[in-house]
Amino acid sequence: MPTMTSARRSQWPVWLCWLAMVLDGFDLVVLGTVIPTLIKTGELGFDAVGATFAATISLVGVGLGALFIAPLSDKFGRRKLLIACVAGFSLFTLAVAFAPNVAVFSALRLLAGLGLGACLPAALAYMNDYAPAGSAGKSTTRTMTGYHVGAVATALLAILIIPNWRLMFIIGGAAGLVLLPFLWAKLPESLPQAAPAPSTDAAKAPAAVGRSTEEPKTGFRDLLRKPYPVVAVGIGIASFMGLLLVYGLNTWLPQLMAAAGYPVSTGLTLLLVLNLGAVAGLFLAGVLADKHGTKRIVLLWFGLSGVLLAILSVKIQNEFLLNAAVFVTGVFVFSSQVLVYAWVSQLFPAHLRGTGLGFAAGVGRLGAIVGPAVTGTLVAVNIAYPAGFYVFAAAGLLALVALLVVPTHIHSDKKAVPAGER
Repeated sequence: MPTMTSARRSQWPVWLCWLAMVLDGFDLVVLGTVIPTLIKTGELGFDAVGATFAATISLVGVGLGALFIAPLSDKFGRRKLLIACVAGFSLFTLAVAFAPNVAVFSALRLLAGLGLGACLPAALAYMNDYAPAGSAGKSTTRTMTGYHVGAVATALLAILIIPNWRLMFIIGGAAGLVLLPFLWAKLPESLPQAAPAPSTDAAKAPAAVGRSTEEPKTGFRDLLRKPYPVVAVGIGIASFMGLLLVYGLNTWLPQLMAAAGYPVSTGLTLLLVLNLGAVAGLFLAGVLADKHGTKRIVLLWFGLSGVLLAILSVKIQNEFLLNAAVFVTGVFVFSSQVLVYAWVSQLFPAHLRGTGLGFAAGVGRLGAIVGPAVTGTLVAVNIAYPAGFYVFAAAGLLALVALLVVPTHIHSDKKAVPAGER
């Protein structure tokens, strides 16, 4: 549902939104890279309890930002919110480097998370406003490759920098500040009400479908109105399970493999293989979703994720087959959650897109907290293998069941808004 003419489109918004996702990828792994040093040195008063609190409160901030700040993009515009979120995240991340104790460190991570949490849904909503019709799947999945690129780049940076943990946050914050002037200069507003007046032909375009001539008021209250409650429940459960898988596997896969009897070095290698599969899966999922319908592909993806995760509970002796199995699992597991975002972008009308994506991302962040916690509990009681893989497989299948109740089309009182199937 483009809101700009093809003549006005450029590659700047594509790359700028991608770079915003790189910042999200930075946040995914940065705490994991610095916490071992902080606990080992006891700097700022860190111990295992303090580290757990800091990690949890960071995710709480991201979830709150997605739930309560991201919907403001529907009211004030994607461009303004993206700029404000990147500015807030960058400044508070820089401040983390100068925190005097665990409490201030955690509070600053909470505040940085508010901006970062709103950044992802706002960027994805922008890309779906901006992208040509029929390319929502590819636009969403390709933008989200920045998430994994940022995670890998941050991990590699940590190898060079740690134990200088303060420099990690300085670089992360500075990167966001460098991005700001480009966002200001090169990112046009994409909301329908901010776009130029359409021509006669443009007025007939799908961007107008489902929108009244009056300025719609948006907010989470809209999700309580028919037919959105069923949609919200299905999407919320799927997002919860999807990010439970993403964070649970990224946090505990090496330990699960060690519990299965594989060498520790093998577990670390498999984590890299898993994320390489994720990048490949994002490109594949986007193409297939645009060709065959997002609903069909996201259901297939979650179903295959559940099956493949269950297969990993069986020890594979052949190294090549083991790496292949983990790679293919990565192809389906991580892009499943991104397909949920793509479907939400198509399912909700333009004036509710930011709200819908914020809800999906915010509820999903609860899964990001629960996933590592549940798997960590299994590790603590020495039943992580194979029980951890059974838990992950069940999460994938529960997401599939939840999405089955979500309708292919949203029917408003006036018109039906096509979604997911083309």
